[in-house]
Amino acid sequence: MEIKVVNIQQKLDSFNDHWNPRIIGELNGQHVKVAKLKDEFIFHHHDHEDEMFLVIKGTLIMELENESKEINAGEFLIVPKGVSHKPKAIGEVELMLFEPATTINTGDKINTRTKQNLERI
Repeated sequence: MEIKVVNIQQKLDSFNDHWNPRIIGELNGQHVKVAKLKDEFIFHHHDHEDEMFLVIKGTLIMELENESKEINAGEFLIVPKGVSHKPKAIGEVELMLFEPATTINTGDKINTRTKQNLERI
């Protein structure tokens, strides 16, 4: 097994689309993903997986059932399993996600934004 140093910004610079996470690492059944976000997503939840959103660049508003949380560059938020949430990007946001490999980006909602087979970069 090759041990590699991963440059997060180089991975983010390698694509321009939004709401299409890419896998950049894997450990202990968890995927490390990067994504670019713009505008807002949909309300959804994950029955079995917690999600960690680490903002690299920009400001992300995480809308929850009864409140909203602002996450800025260098900050992260963990959304526990079962909690409905809707990410909303202020401008463009670059982020890293830590979540179980079984996590589907749209959680309990399957629609045109659902990404089943993520690209590894």
